[in-house]
Amino acid sequence: MKVLVCGKGGSGKSTLTALIAQSMVAKGFNVLVIDNDESNFGLHRQLGMELPADFLNFMGGKKELIGKMMESFQKGEESQFFEHRWNITDIPDDFVIRKGKLNLMAVGKIHEVGEGCACPMGALAKHLLKNIDTSEDEFVIVDTEAGIEHFGRGVEEGCDMLLMVIDPSYESIRLSEKVSELANIAGKELYFILNRAEGDTKEIMCTKVPENRVLATIPILESLFRAGLLGTEFHTDIPEIETITGFLEGQQQ
Repeated sequence: MKVLVCGKGGSGKSTLTALIAQSMVAKGFNVLVIDNDESNFGLHRQLGMELPADFLNFMGGKKELIGKMMESFQKGEESQFFEHRWNITDIPDDFVIRKGKLNLMAVGKIHEVGEGCACPMGALAKHLLKNIDTSEDEFVIVDTEAGIEHFGRGVEEGCDMLLMVIDPSYESIRLSEKVSELANIAGKELYFILNRAEGDTKEIMCTKVPENRVLATIPILESLFRAGLLGTEFHTDIPEIETITGFLEGQQQ
């Protein structure tokens, strides 16, 4: 199964991605985390891993990939990124960090001033996800950039399910309405995780999304805040995360 994690910037996408991935590994699954946020340089630290090399370089870098895409466009053809389908184990070792059953790859990062837009990275992510096959004991979890640009790039096409992280803010609630609309158009199942939800805030958040689509509400946890601030690996057992991974495990079967 391939799961895409989305939401507003700062809502906790990377945090939830890391926690879900670690929980799935603890259950015995082989997990591939795909960092598809070109401006986030912290997910690997949350997983206790090194930052992998940009997968974009497997394609010759951004300029080479743009050239190939333009050539295909001029010919009226769809760009072809892969010659054959991949399993998780087929990902070239130069572009993945492995720690037991946990695997991490990064589509690409913005490294230079004036580097240009991240559109080629989105196109590559779309084709990568559509090209990867998973078995019943494997999961792919995608951490996306903030907002809904990934919908415009078609990244969700290669995923089986969408999880949206909502934080206690008006912007996040409004964004959930748009994501719901886009997920429906794309024909993808969408579920919500309410993050930093406590007391009256939790009650308000629960009224803003369909109750049967809320997988879990995560309280404010000092241990997570501290680990995120220091850039250290998460080591927190959270019952709500077990609820989420248990649901995903059930959907896999």
